[in-house]
Amino acid sequence: MANIVITGCSTGIGLESARYLKERGVTVYPTARDAEDVRKLKALGFENAMQLDVTRPGEITAVIETVLEKEGKIDVWFNNAGYGQPGALEDVRTEVLREQFETNVFGLHECTRQIIPVMRKQGYGKIIQHSSVLGLISLFGRGAYNASKYAIEGLTDTLRLELKDTEIYPVVLNTGPITSHFRQNAMQKLREHVAIEHSVFTEKYHKSLEADKSKVPFNEEAISVAKVVYKIVLSKKPKPRYYITKATWLLGFLKRVLSTTLLDRILLKIG
Repeated sequence: MANIVITGCSTGIGLESARYLKERGVTVYPTARDAEDVRKLKALGFENAMQLDVTRPGEITAVIETVLEKEGKIDVWFNNAGYGQPGALEDVRTEVLREQFETNVFGLHECTRQIIPVMRKQGYGKIIQHSSVLGLISLFGRGAYNASKYAIEGLTDTLRLELKDTEIYPVVLNTGPITSHFRQNAMQKLREHVAIEHSVFTEKYHKSLEADKSKVPFNEEAISVAKVVYKIVLSKKPKPRYYITKATWLLGFLKRVLSTTLLDRILLKIG
C-alpha cells in the first residue's frame, strides 16, 4: 500500500485525512508544528507522527529522511498546513502579510522543492497542494489569505508544466467551507494583528467577530476532503485539480462566466 506525508495534522482536514487513510490501509506520516499536537497524534494511534514546522527547512529535511529510512520511498506528499489572516489590506502590516506567506506559500514551496528530487529519483510521486476556493475568487477582508492561495495556484500551474515529462503529479485541492478550527484561529489572528479600533472597518470587524458561522451555506465536513485525498492516493494518474464543496463549484463557475463588475457585486454580498 502507498504511503503519505501530511502537514498540518493538529486538527481539521489534516487530522481527518490522516484518520481516513490510515483506516484504509495507507501508511500515514502525519505531522504537526507543535510537540503537544504530535503527542496527541501518537495518543490517537499514529505512531509515525512527527513534528514539522514548514517554515523550518531543516525540519522538512528531517521528516523526509526519516520516512525514506523507514519506507525507502514517499508516494504522496500532502501540503495541507496553513492558516488565514483576516483584515482589510490597508490594515494588514507588511510583516503580517509576510508571516502569512511564510507558512502558506514559502513553507509549501520548501516542502515541494525538497520532495521533488526524491520523487525524481524514485521515478514517480504525487504532490497535493491545498489551495482554496479563495485561490479562484477573492472575498473582502481576506486579502492576505486570498493572495497566499492565488500564489499556490500559480506555483502549482507552473510546476505541472515543469513536471510534464515525468510521473510526478502536482494536484490542487480547491476546498470551500469545511468544518474545522480554521475560522476560530483566523479570528484570533484578526485580534492579534489588526488594530481593529483604529480602522475604517471597525464595525465590519466586530460583526465578523460576533457572527455565528455554525451554519455556513454549502459547508461540508472534513471527511469530504479526506475522501478526495484517498482517491488521489489510489489514482494512477490523478486529475490536476479537484473542486470540493458546492461553494467551490458555484463560485468557480461564476468566475468563468460573469464580468468582473458583476462578480464583485456578488462577492461583496458573500463577504
